[in-house]
Amino acid sequence: MNKSLRHLFYVIVVLFILLGLSTSMIQSVFAAKLNADPRNSRMLYEEFSVPRGSILASDGTVIAQSDAVNDPFSYQRSYTNGALYAPVTGFYSITINADRGIEASRNSLLSGNANSLWWSRVKNLFTGTENAGATIRTSINPKLQQAAYDALSSTGCEGAVVAIEPKTGRILAMVSTPSYDPNQLASHDTSAVNSVYQSLVQDSSNPMLNKGVSELYPPGSTFKIVVAAAALESGKYQADSQIPAGASYTLPGTNTQLTNASSAGAGSNGQISLEDAFAYSSNTAFAQLGVALGAQTVGSMAQALGFGSSITVDSGSNEDQAMKSVAAQFPTDVSDDKLALQSIGQGDTTETALQNAMIAATVANGGKEMQPTLVDGVQSADLTTISTTKASVLNTPFSSSTADALKQLMKTMVNKEYPSLNFNNVQVAAKTGTAQNGQGLIDAWITGFAPADDPQIAIAVVVHNTTDFGYKTAGPVMKTVLEEAISQ
Repeated sequence: MNKSLRHLFYVIVVLFILLGLSTSMIQSVFAAKLNADPRNSRMLYEEFSVPRGSILASDGTVIAQSDAVNDPFSYQRSYTNGALYAPVTGFYSITINADRGIEASRNSLLSGNANSLWWSRVKNLFTGTENAGATIRTSINPKLQQAAYDALSSTGCEGAVVAIEPKTGRILAMVSTPSYDPNQLASHDTSAVNSVYQSLVQDSSNPMLNKGVSELYPPGSTFKIVVAAAALESGKYQADSQIPAGASYTLPGTNTQLTNASSAGAGSNGQISLEDAFAYSSNTAFAQLGVALGAQTVGSMAQALGFGSSITVDSGSNEDQAMKSVAAQFPTDVSDDKLALQSIGQGDTTETALQNAMIAATVANGGKEMQPTLVDGVQSADLTTISTTKASVLNTPFSSSTADALKQLMKTMVNKEYPSLNFNNVQVAAKTGTAQNGQGLIDAWITGFAPADDPQIAIAVVVHNTTDFGYKTAGPVMKTVLEEAISQ
């Protein structure tokens, strides 16, 4: 009998040990996985029972918030002018994980689960106050965002606008068209949300894609800023240096003839100054200049400006999904015929609107490329400041003297070719671009800054699949945003 009881005791002890181990495994090792399991409706109800933090524009305008509702989820996300700010906010849904925008990059703060909010949670425990997510204040200027969206939408084409404060890297506007309304994905009607989501992801225009950071386009002649920077920085060229041009140029090792958009780009007697080659956007001059410099020299400048690397726009904790740009591309292991095309922003050269805006901002900022940022600061629900974003230098790809020379080239281009870009005695510095995109249509570009001698805003505009030149299509969009920025 004693032996039987002893065996039973051992069995019970082993069972208790197994029970303790399994409970510990569930609570620690598998907790995160179980919490993230979409079948775990308890966690979903718990998550939506807490008011998610608001997302604000730079002036305090609420662009996303959680509203109390009379249903089992307690709160529902709502977006002010949803399509206008969708590239910035992203979406938040009960059926689809937030995977873009501030909703994803600052999810742990917005949900109230971030480690930095632990003291707020402790205080709420003793005071009986409801837990709430943190408020995220972005750098987006509502007037510039609206001006950019309206102007870009009026083209009737897909495209993007990114505007940056050159001295700080703060993103002032980030627009993508066509856009979508995140309110439709915030509904608590799961069938309706799933239907809308499927419709959006199947749309060939990809309205949920932030085309400012997640779409690559051939930059056309706007890339000539990079080639000019490489030439000036080499010490072998000045603005008045004469370089080979001509009405046509045979790509090395081929029978392909490269020509210019205007006769002025041919120069005189096969030669043209670097300044005029830039102003008149001479393809024959810059293709030959790129070959003369070499792929490594041009590629090194492109790399210093950010090509080949994904650029982080906003990141939260390790649990969050950072907002990053896709990496712009300038291959260097290429033959000279391909290098010639890449040097005029065609061939395998591709970049995002963000990258192009950063290049313009670097020229405007004397050669210092600033880390782009989308969040100015974070506050807890009790208005305590959790963090404030500080400006930081990402890289210094070229000297201040090279930046001054590039600025002069960009001013000269405007004054010689497109003086109507100037406004109200404000001098604009810019470079246009017109890229054949392989579909028989054009990606029209313009990038620049104003005022040229005291830059307050740098901008890049791309209009995809249009039929007209960069100046005619993208130019008016840039001018509209610049005018709005300078008038404030």
